[in-house]
This record gives sequence, C-alpha cells and structure tokens, in this order.
Amino acid sequence: MPVQLTPNAVPIINDGDVNLKPLMQVTDVKLIGSQERYRLLLSDGVWAQHTMVATQLNELFKTGQVRKGSVVQLTEYICSEVQNRKIIVVLNMETIVLDSGIIGNPKQYGESGPTAQTALPKNNVQQSAYGNNHMMGQGPVPKWQNPRPSFHPENSVPSMPSARPTYQSESFYNNVPNPRPTFRPEMSAPSVPNFRATVQPSYQPPPQYKNRGTVFKNEAPARIIPINVLNPYQGRWAIKARVTAKGDQRRYNNARGDGKVFSFDLLDSEGGEIRVTCFNAVLDRFYDIIEVGRVYLISKGSLKPAQKNFNHLKSDWEITLDASSTVELCPDEDGSIPDQLFDFKPISAVETAESNSILDVIGIVTSVNPSTTILRKNGMETQRRILHLKDWSGMSVEITLWGEVCNREGQRLEEMLASGVFPVLAVKAGKVNDFSGKSIGTIHSTRLYINPPDLPEARQVRDWFDRGGKDAASVSISKEFMPGGVTKNEIRKTVSQIKDEGLGRSDKPDWVTVRATISFIKTDSFCYTACPLMIGDRQCSKKVSRSGDRWQCDRCNQEFEECDYRYLLQAQIQDSTGLTWVTAFQESGAEILGCTAKELYFLKYDGQDEEKFADIVRSSIFNHFMLKLKIKEELYGDEQRVKITVVKADTVNYSAESRYMLDVISKLSRCFFWVLSI
Repeated sequence: MPVQLTPNAVPIINDGDVNLKPLMQVTDVKLIGSQERYRLLLSDGVWAQHTMVATQLNELFKTGQVRKGSVVQLTEYICSEVQNRKIIVVLNMETIVLDSGIIGNPKQYGESGPTAQTALPKNNVQQSAYGNNHMMGQGPVPKWQNPRPSFHPENSVPSMPSARPTYQSESFYNNVPNPRPTFRPEMSAPSVPNFRATVQPSYQPPPQYKNRGTVFKNEAPARIIPINVLNPYQGRWAIKARVTAKGDQRRYNNARGDGKVFSFDLLDSEGGEIRVTCFNAVLDRFYDIIEVGRVYLISKGSLKPAQKNFNHLKSDWEITLDASSTVELCPDEDGSIPDQLFDFKPISAVETAESNSILDVIGIVTSVNPSTTILRKNGMETQRRILHLKDWSGMSVEITLWGEVCNREGQRLEEMLASGVFPVLAVKAGKVNDFSGKSIGTIHSTRLYINPPDLPEARQVRDWFDRGGKDAASVSISKEFMPGGVTKNEIRKTVSQIKDEGLGRSDKPDWVTVRATISFIKTDSFCYTACPLMIGDRQCSKKVSRSGDRWQCDRCNQEFEECDYRYLLQAQIQDSTGLTWVTAFQESGAEILGCTAKELYFLKYDGQDEEKFADIVRSSIFNHFMLKLKIKEELYGDEQRVKITVVKADTVNYSAESRYMLDVISKLSRCFFWVLSI
C-alpha cells in the first residue's frame, strides 16, 4: 500500500501549528558542524524544507533507524525564525517506513512555494478544500492557503488586486500526492502594458510600548519548554527550573581585559540539567537573586556549546545571560521539580573512574579529621578537611573538603561522630583525584547532603550499616600509610628504572617516588623574573621583561615597578643505579635549597655575596631526598624528550625509611620460602 504523507504539512508547520504530528519523508540527510548535528530535508510530497534535528536523536541516524527515504512521524517539533528564514527543529520523531522511494515531486518551500504566486482575476477563483472538514466552496480558506499578493508584471491585471490562485482541492480526496497550486491558462487575463501594482492594505502604525525597551516582533510571553529540548535555533524560550548549585564569583584576565563571572546549575521537572553563566554587569544584576533550592523562570539568554572540560552536566548546551535576559523567582513551591538529581556510583567504581571525572557517591562517614590551613601555590590560604566514607561495596574512599565547606558541613560531621553518630553523607558532583590513590574532592558545584531523609539510597546504606556493615572490613582506595611513612599507592622506582621502563612515554604522566641524592645544581640561571599580579585568586607568574625602569608582563599587558622571582632549577640526581636531570620549580626548589628564589637572587646579584651564595648551594649537594617526580614526554622543537619535574622534595626520615626497607625484606623472604616449598 503506498504511503500517504500528510498534505501541506510544510506550510501548516511554518504557520505555527505544533500539534499536527504529520507523516513526512526524509529526502536528504547531512551531518554538519562540530557538534554532530543532523540536517534533514523533509517533504510532504509537494513542499520540502530544511530541518534541524535535536542532538538527543542522533542515535537514530547513527544506528540507521532513520535514513534517506524513510517516512517518519514528527511527534514533537517547533518552527523558529533564524535570520529571516524559518527552520523546523525536530525534537522527537518515530520511523513509520524505513525505506521508500521519493514520493511526489517536492519543491523547496519558500522558493517556489505559496509566497511567490501569480494573481488571477477574481471571477476565476475557486475555494480550496482543507482536510476532510471543508467542502468545495464552503468554509474559510486556512491562513496557510492564503498567500500574500505578489507583484508579477507578466500576469497582473488592472483593478483586480484581490485575485487568488486556484487550488486543485480534489487531490485531498483522491489521494493524489501533488496538491500544489495550479493555474488555469484559459482563464488568465492577457498581459497589458499599462498595469497597476497590487493594492496593499493601508499602513497601520505599530502599537506603543511603554517602558519596554526595544520592540520585538512578538511581545507574547515565551512558551515554557523542557531543558532537554533547548537549542540555539529557538528564537524565544523560557525554562522553569530549580537552582541545584551556585558557584562563587571569580575574576579572570584575558586578551579582552579583566572581568568577573559566576555560574549556577538548573534542574527542571523532566530531569533536564543545564549550566547558566553570568559575566560582569549581568553578574551584578543576578548574583544576589540566585539562591540554591529556589525555582526561577528564566528567558532570553543565548545558548552556546557546553565546555565539557569545565561542565559535567549532560546537556550539550549552556546558557549565557545578557542585558535582555529575565530571571523571575517563582514564589510558589513547584513539587514537580526535585531538589536534586543523583546518579550514585558505588565506591568500588571510583577506583576505575578517570581522573578529574565528576560523579555522585553515598556512604557512611567513619572518620573526620580536624580542619587544617593549607597554603596554595598562589600564596593564599584555604581550609582543608579530610573524612572517610564507606559503603556496601566493601571499599572506602577519602573525601577532601575545601574552603567554607570545612567549617560548615565538615564541622557538623565532626560533631556528629564525636557524639557517637555515624551519619549518611551524599556527595553530589565530587571530583575524582588520582594523586597517591583515588580520592574525591569538592569543587564549586559540589553539594553535600547529611542524612537526606527522602533518598532511598540513604535508607539502604543506613540499613546495611546497622545490620553489620559497621563491623565489616573495607579496603581503602585512597592513600594509606604503610611502614616507613610511605603511602599505600606510592610507586617506588630507582633512577635507572625511569629509562629502562620507558616511564612518561604514555598519554598520561607517570608519578613515582625516588630516594636519591642531589649531585649537581646549575647556578647560572636558577630562577626567572615573574609577574607578581593576581588573576582572580592566582598569581600570574609569567616571565616578564624590562621596559625602561619598569617591568612589563605581556600576558597581563601591565607595567609595574617590582617583579617576583621564581625558581627554575636544573639539578642532577643520582642513586646507586644511575643519574638523570630534573627540573624543580618554585615550591620544590625552595625545599631543596632552603630559601626562596627572591632571597637567593638578591644575595647573589644585589648583595654580591658570592661566598654565602655558594655555601647555600653546597649545603644542598649530596643530601638525600625523597623526590616525588612527574615524568612526561614533551615536544621540544621537532624532538620528543622526557621531562622529569620535581613535585615535592622531602628530606629522608631514616627511621621511617628503615622500617620500609625491613617490610620489603620481609615480603621478599616470604616469597623466597614459598618458592622453595613448591
């Protein structure tokens, strides 16, 4: 049986109908853009129009469920105007017929469609039929069947401006897939040299809008749509969603100058999540309005591709608010929007998770360490608190709290454990860290929920803990100290093993610990002049150059009287197996030499005290260090070289190192006797 496409579906959709659910044929498929978006040419048998497909439907094309020739039913769609062109955006569709020959002879809508027809005498016009509800000559002509009058000198007739083309309405009843407008030549009036243009309606001035700013074509309120169907091709939209996370204000500096930014995450009733970002003046306008847990109606923002390096949400887009954007608080609580959306992973899955990935975990807090003050690399202080979480997977993990969370949720957890209570903790959007084993740290979008009452997972882990999980043994996937003061996941290597095992030549750097001696330090260029300016909460630290009697930073594009001095130390290390060159930067350089780069620079060049300078360097030579090394292959010109960087340099604790070596000997002895017993 031949497939019957929905007649005149293209004009109807262009007129704004979103409830038609038409049957249409895919006459062309093209993959465009870096976002892997598909563009279709959809036909109703007469007219064809380009259509964009929402990215959530990409799998239909990748698996071959929709292809050229397929007949599909559009179940959800919108029609938006972009740069004076109407584009259909398909949000959901179903395949009716997988393969079919091209039906009819469709033409591009808008080029040969109802917007460019010829006028005919009024007396020769027949009423058209629409569907099965309009008979010939009865009922009004639908809006999409009443094209605008057009000026065509070769067919125009004087004093007959209201002529319309004749439609062959019989095709609706006879299932002829070609109901496009046709003209009857025998009824057309002859061309005349003295013609008049088609009469246009009298000019009506636009309505006056007070205190509205720019007048838009459509001042009606934007339709609320789900977050999951947002796309850049929608001209007007609004979303109703709950704020699930709010970041702090951050400052930045780039080629366009200084600025400030903050972002917040939204969740709607259908489970869609998206990030919203505000800059500068827009930040000043909305930062104090946005509160975590409240529901807002947001519209008139621009959509851009999500930066997946910094955005863990599943949406392909993120919203940037501008001066025309609106954010309205919904005073009435909307119970259809959940407070939070979780995707919990067992702690055992954290062990195989990629570094820097974002995930949710839930478990029982078994210990909480006191909060400590940590000095960041940028010289600023922050708070850190470490706690341990275990679940029914038989594993435990270290959770690191940073900043204000330490004194807020961290302090509350410490007090609960001190009173003998082991609370349930749900971590939303924790960041996986693989430094010395796997751990989870908090970031600006992380949320902590203590004993959440409405989570079934919280009740499950509590029931497991109370029924014996409290006494069940668990294996930590985070760093744990072994005899000798080394961590459980620390990888010990010798200098010769770095080269023999090809460390650093994979895609990811290798992190190892080496007990070695500093045998030589280059002193001709042990430091560099650095920019002292702060970019947000971090120091720029880029190399600066002299500009007269001032220093200039090309990155910050600013000048200043004094610069900073940072270590760029080249040193040779060796052990009983060999020697190699390493690079030590600011913190590790100070740990090796025992003073800052600025102090050593002034001692050598301003104080001209070469003897004291040499004494400081000599005092570091032939000392034993426990060196934490980062080994990674990098490109220098056209040559690949393995670069070894000292991340941390600790003096050797001989008592702890002796216990470590005894433990290694003990393990080797057990292995030796086991081999003999075979």
